[in-house]
Amino acid sequence: MGEVSLGRIRRWAQRGAITAAAVIVVGATAVFLLWRDRVALDGIAWTPYPFIEPRIDAVTMTWLGVTTILFDDGETQVLIDGFISRPSIFDVVLRRPVSSDSATINFVMDEYRMRRLAAIIPAHSHWDHAMDVGALANRSSASILGSESTANIARGAGVPEDQIIVTEPGGSYTFGNFTVTMIVSPHGPVGWGGSVPMAGNIDAPLEQPAPVQAYREGGSYSIVIAHPHGTTVVHGSGGFTANALDDVAADVVVLGVGLIEGLGRDYAEEYWQAVVTSTGAKHVFPMHFDDPTRPFGEVTPYPRVLGSFLKTAARLESIRDTWDIDTRLHLPEFGKTLILYPLTEPEA
Repeated sequence: MGEVSLGRIRRWAQRGAITAAAVIVVGATAVFLLWRDRVALDGIAWTPYPFIEPRIDAVTMTWLGVTTILFDDGETQVLIDGFISRPSIFDVVLRRPVSSDSATINFVMDEYRMRRLAAIIPAHSHWDHAMDVGALANRSSASILGSESTANIARGAGVPEDQIIVTEPGGSYTFGNFTVTMIVSPHGPVGWGGSVPMAGNIDAPLEQPAPVQAYREGGSYSIVIAHPHGTTVVHGSGGFTANALDDVAADVVVLGVGLIEGLGRDYAEEYWQAVVTSTGAKHVFPMHFDDPTRPFGEVTPYPRVLGSFLKTAARLESIRDTWDIDTRLHLPEFGKTLILYPLTEPEA
């Protein structure tokens, strides 16, 4: 009897193990297929930004993925965010310690001629915005401007203290002909249950290698980049405060739209009104729709399971048509240097 019972137990255990293995295989396959299911950007037929005749003193903008953007007026360069390294999805999920990719950073700084870099300004301190600020600053004389958390990323990379500026809320800072104003803005509530992903502060110098989860948000900003030729607002995250930008007049808005589809139409409409309608911008570039775990230079939207950028784009069009019919939406092109302004030639 004991032998029979033991045999049954063994068979049950074997069946249980086989069932568990099958569940794991099916689950892993489902996750793999869902992660690969992504929309194609060629379904978005927005008009290109207007062509402007080049001028020596024109302000240009070059998008380098996510919300890393290089502004240049021929004399001074300002870099919004500093994210060139691309930790893989396995690095993120397994919480593996990662370091800045020196070879890619060297290539990018040379390829995009970052030889007059005056400021590096992250929208907040998450890894996909600020991971490489220290490496970039150490290869230039650029100041790093941001929160105390951003300052601790820089300190962990050994950036000299005189290159680190902890911003005051609403503070304005001058770099050549650029005036940068940092307006405090909440991060988008795109985490579980409407939370902020990786919330909190970085309270001590953050040395690499470190897992991406160590890069806490640390406070977010709407960044106003004013120049005699025009003004751009870079809003890197989908959070907002009503009326915060009412006193800002902008020509261009760079609008962070990462994962906002799940927040609903009403939220997106209020977001648009707070950032685009309030500033009067006539040109909007949605950004932060691309997967930050893909290699540098590869623009791949987030998996459809996290939100379809095609649906977000259609929603933005509908909201634009309701509130700002004269405002144009433009899809950014990776690595393409765009002349932002002046939009018209000066009078003779």
